[in-house]
Amino acid sequence: MKLRIFPIVATVVVSALLLFGGWYGYRQIALQSPFEKMVTQYNGVNNVQLNINHNTVTLKLDLKPQTDLRDLVQHIKDKGGSLIRGKELKLEVQDHSNEALNKWWSEALFPIAEAMENKKYTEITSTLDKLKNEVPGLKATAEMDDTNVYISLTDGKASKFIILPRKAEQVGVWNNA
Repeated sequence: MKLRIFPIVATVVVSALLLFGGWYGYRQIALQSPFEKMVTQYNGVNNVQLNINHNTVTLKLDLKPQTDLRDLVQHIKDKGGSLIRGKELKLEVQDHSNEALNKWWSEALFPIAEAMENKKYTEITSTLDKLKNEVPGLKATAEMDDTNVYISLTDGKASKFIILPRKAEQVGVWNNA
């Protein structure tokens, strides 16, 4: 029995193209495009970049000021639940802040970090309200769901969105300590 190399190689190449091309087409047409469209249609979303891996769904969001980030996350979990099921949702929000917002956030960061560490979430809103009165035109809101605290800072056209996980990362013992 004499094996012919060309038909074998051609069969393997065509099979690989069909298999991986079909998988890529399914991922692009059936998963990624509808999910991106659903997120982009939400009021306040300028642009979204989606990356789907085996364990994570990563969204890079470009948001307008005054966007309700907690509601957007809930919208994503409700409408895109079949895609997210079993995967970790990671959000990266593009920063459109200015120097004044960054300075204000650096002043608010310590009391907010302390409130997060002590799990006294009502202190976050009182801290924001207290510091908000010092800067005219600043709008600061804090919202919470079962996994994160969402802080939105807006000063005219500049905005800053902060996502703080409610479950703190555990610090382990260093090997060289």
